[in-house]
Amino acid sequence: MSNTHASSGSRTRVNLTVPKQMVEEAKALGLNLSGAAEAGIAQALKRAKEEAWRKKNAAAIEAYNTRVREQGLLLPPLWMQRDGAV
Repeated sequence: MSNTHASSGSRTRVNLTVPKQMVEEAKALGLNLSGAAEAGIAQALKRAKEEAWRKKNAAAIEAYNTRVREQGLLLPPLWMQRDGAV
């Protein structure tokens, strides 16, 4: 996963509350808790941004899908061409 936030400069100290057993297991496995938390937050940010993009573009995506259903693709994919040439 590309971590663009880690190289963005300043860092902020935060306090997190997590289940004790989770911390104990992570330490037993030698996991870096800060790194794991940062990776989890980065993943949550990515998912949230993707969902926001989908919501913002839902009307355009539906319009495109409707046009394709009704009129087909503008250009057929190579695998659909009748001559079999690739």
